[in-house]
Amino acid sequence: MKSSWTPILWKRSSLRILDQRELPHHKVFITARSFHQVANAIQQMALRGAPLIGASAAYGYVLGLQEFLNKKKSSLKTPLKAWTELHFHLERVAKILKTSRPTAVSLFYAVNRMENQKNHFIAGHPASLSQALFKMLEQEAETIFEEDVKSCQKMAEDGSKLIPKEAMVMTYCNTGALATCGIGTALGVIRQSYAEGKIRQVYVCETRPYLQGSRLTLWELMQDKIPATLITDNMAAYLMKTEKIDAILVGADRIAANGDVANKIGTYALAIQARHHRIPFYVVAPTPTLDFQLPTGADIPIEQRSPQEVLRIGSSQITSGRASAWHPAFDVTPHELITALVTEKGIVEPPNEKTMGQLKGAG
Repeated sequence: MKSSWTPILWKRSSLRILDQRELPHHKVFITARSFHQVANAIQQMALRGAPLIGASAAYGYVLGLQEFLNKKKSSLKTPLKAWTELHFHLERVAKILKTSRPTAVSLFYAVNRMENQKNHFIAGHPASLSQALFKMLEQEAETIFEEDVKSCQKMAEDGSKLIPKEAMVMTYCNTGALATCGIGTALGVIRQSYAEGKIRQVYVCETRPYLQGSRLTLWELMQDKIPATLITDNMAAYLMKTEKIDAILVGADRIAANGDVANKIGTYALAIQARHHRIPFYVVAPTPTLDFQLPTGADIPIEQRSPQEVLRIGSSQITSGRASAWHPAFDVTPHELITALVTEKGIVEPPNEKTMGQLKGAG
């Protein structure tokens, strides 16, 4: 199964980015030719979704190297000076990319892989600096992209086994092709389940304040002609009470060693409601989302975004000019509320300190 579009496209000297802030009304593309432009696209949410952020950051790292090679051609004749300058330049590139979205661990995973490849090359080629390094890092970025494509498909196939026939499911935020390099995480499971004839209806929470559900997920489902109904976030509990919801599927931005999950703000409330109504609550996320260095979700850094994103919808102010707002971009769902964690390395059911051990070394 493949998506009919891709949110990013690498063209060797640039990264073409579908600006998701403009969806669903307009398809606008950004051409990023520098690592700064990639970092800005991530920070400003022109592109979003943990797996896609990771792959985009990897390409941003390649653009950072390309900038150095283009500007420092004269210093290539003195290898020691070149390597020293390159080291400090790429350290800065990595730092700027990593600080663009602090909660999504896939970002750190991808940039760390690029740094490790760079260090490996330097160790083996101490006296030369050439386009060979560029080609190797470009290949690593492409590998990260392709790995996510395969991971999405594997999670979709495995996760669909959890979905009953004639299922009514609910999802939150956007976890589809717009958030990944493949068909999606939670939305990938829904796509696969629909292809297998299992999905009767998908309920999409609008996902305030950035409306990823109404703007992006609903758009993806409509593109694929999958039956979908939009609800506001505060309708979810009543829908669970009055309709037979068979499963709730969400993604993740970071997962702690004990199975606690950081995801889009509002996920925690949805999990509590699901538990009360005895509805399976599934988290679908690739292993680069795992962070075994953090014992519990209490250790996950939560990004605080601009209050203006709460006080406005699009370009329209929805409050008086003096109003204040609080805007954590994520919350943490305790592992006790999660029925199962679906990864490309297997299903952990239920996730906890003991069962998560089977995934150690995978992320």
